[in-house]
Amino acid sequence: MSTNRNAWFAIVFIAALCAGVSLSTGVGSAQTGSSAPTPAKETAKTMTGAYEFSNATRDRRCTVDLSSKRAGAAGLRLKFSEGCTTVFPFVKDIVGWTIVETGSLQLLDKGGELVLELTEVENGVFEAMRPGDDVLFLQSVAAVEPPPPTPDEMAGEWDVVRRGRTICTLALANEPAPGGGYALALKPQCAAMITRFAPSSWFMDDRELLLRGGAGESWRFAQDDDKVWQRIPATRNPLSLVKK
Repeated sequence: MSTNRNAWFAIVFIAALCAGVSLSTGVGSAQTGSSAPTPAKETAKTMTGAYEFSNATRDRRCTVDLSSKRAGAAGLRLKFSEGCTTVFPFVKDIVGWTIVETGSLQLLDKGGELVLELTEVENGVFEAMRPGDDVLFLQSVAAVEPPPPTPDEMAGEWDVVRRGRTICTLALANEPAPGGGYALALKPQCAAMITRFAPSSWFMDDRELLLRGGAGESWRFAQDDDKVWQRIPATRNPLSLVKK
C-alpha cells in the first residue's frame, strides 16, 4: 500500500513539474511575439526616402517620396513629384504604400486597394509589369546613376579645345540630320584639323557623344568627372568639348 501511494505521488509531482515548464515556456513565447515587430514593418522603416519611378529605358521618370507617416487604409504616406501624373497618369490614384510579408512593395489608393505591386529583383530595386505599359522600376535616388543627357540638353554651342585653346565652335542642333542623328554646323574660323574632319551630324551612344565626319569617320567623346567631354581614345592631339 505504501509503495503504491509513493508511486502515485511521484506521478503527480512529475505531471505538475511538466505543466509548470510548459506554462512558463508558453508565457515567454507570447511575450516575445507581442513585443517583436513583424518583418514587413521592420523593412518599411528602412525604406523611407526619395525614389526614382521609371520605365526600363528611363526616358519616362519622376520621383516619389516614401514616408513613415500613416495614411489610414492606404498604409503609409507617399508623395509623387510634380508632373509625375503627366508621365504616368495612373499614379494619380496612389496615396499610400506598404511592404507585405513576401517583401513586395504595394502602392495603394485611398481605400487601401492595390494599384501596383512591385517585386524586389535586386537589392533595393523593385520591378512591376503593368498591362499595356512598360516594365516599371522603383529604386533609391541615391543609388541611381544619372541618366544619359537628352538631345535637348546636348543641343547648343560647344567649343572644341586643344591644349587650352579654342580651335573651333560647333553648333549642335536637336533637329534630325539627313543621314541620321542630329544636325551639326561649324562656326567660322575653325582649325584645319576640324574642317578636314568636316563633322555634319552627331548622336548619343549611351553616355558617349559621337560626331560624324564627311568621309564616314567618327570622333567619340566621353564626359569626365569635371563635366568636360574628352575625345576617346586619347590621341597625341587631345581634344575636348566644352559647352558654352
